[in-house]
Amino acid sequence: MNWPAHGSNPQYIYEAMNIPKPNTWIDLSANINPLGPPKSILEKWLHFYESIGEYPDPFANALKEQIAQQAGVAKESILIGNGGAELIMLLGRMLAQKNVLIVQPTFSEYEKACQANGCHISYHYLDEKWSLNLQGLMEKLDGVAAVFLCNPNNPTGVCFSLAEIQFLAEACTRKGIYLIIDEAFYDFWKDYEPLTPLQRTCENIILIRSMTKMYAIPGLRLGYLIASEEVVGQIAQYQPHWSVNVLAMLAGQECLKDEEFINQTIDYIEKERAKLSLFFTQEGFEMSPSKVNFYLLRDPELESQLPLFEFLLRHGIVPRHTMNFPGLGGEWLRFAIKSKTENDQLLQVLEEWRR
Repeated sequence: MNWPAHGSNPQYIYEAMNIPKPNTWIDLSANINPLGPPKSILEKWLHFYESIGEYPDPFANALKEQIAQQAGVAKESILIGNGGAELIMLLGRMLAQKNVLIVQPTFSEYEKACQANGCHISYHYLDEKWSLNLQGLMEKLDGVAAVFLCNPNNPTGVCFSLAEIQFLAEACTRKGIYLIIDEAFYDFWKDYEPLTPLQRTCENIILIRSMTKMYAIPGLRLGYLIASEEVVGQIAQYQPHWSVNVLAMLAGQECLKDEEFINQTIDYIEKERAKLSLFFTQEGFEMSPSKVNFYLLRDPELESQLPLFEFLLRHGIVPRHTMNFPGLGGEWLRFAIKSKTENDQLLQVLEEWRR
């Protein structure tokens, strides 16, 4: 079967599964903030419209200055991109023909970008407890130019500690290896400890951050990268001029002003995740120990989760399959935490499944 490579756009999974599309569905396959964009985006939208007749700043300096101030880094160490996916593809260009190590299971775009640029790819897998298994990872670093690590991890929602990251970063520094850490969901993690201070001593760390997930603006495509000025210069040479549109830049600037929005989101996600976890435990489902806005789920009574996946689709619930996540092979389903109403509907359908 030709499985869709990503979440969202549920019509494609219904086509792939040859299941009639219901009149309505709940898309739990895309990990976007259920609270929606900050209200200021709507309030300022007509003002944004006035800027579309002009070319955007190709360097996105106003947005860079805001990010630099909040992240405590130099403006020159930031590269703004057309979503995290563009930045990952640019990294693939920089690493063309080199050996790369990808910590799996993870976001498929790392491998796609590396394959497109002729990289030689090897894997390191999380263990059965979703641990990073640093000792095993250390044994795979020789001859590698870069390591891709998603933290918080997608699709599990598991978060690796600052101590683990520092240990890995120092090992990569000694060996001259880029440590590329995708932090697309870092701002959903209540206990997140910034990695930017580590970059002062480990200049090979490259951080990728998305603004589309927390601020619920995936249609605008906006993300940024934090690295040494030298690395930013190397990556930027592959980026097209005017890569990021003016609406995305202005929306990004507005989003960064609303710090309370992040706190409200984290509180909401914490409460809903606790409610879901309690239900899953009571009903005998297994859930990954997520600390963010999505999680893996499985029915341990099934060897393959395909029957549950099909049941949910027929009842208008669209989770994310894991067929194309190395190390998972469809043994789990991934769900985003959405509105209270949507989460409750998921629980109702799962109750019906259990009956």
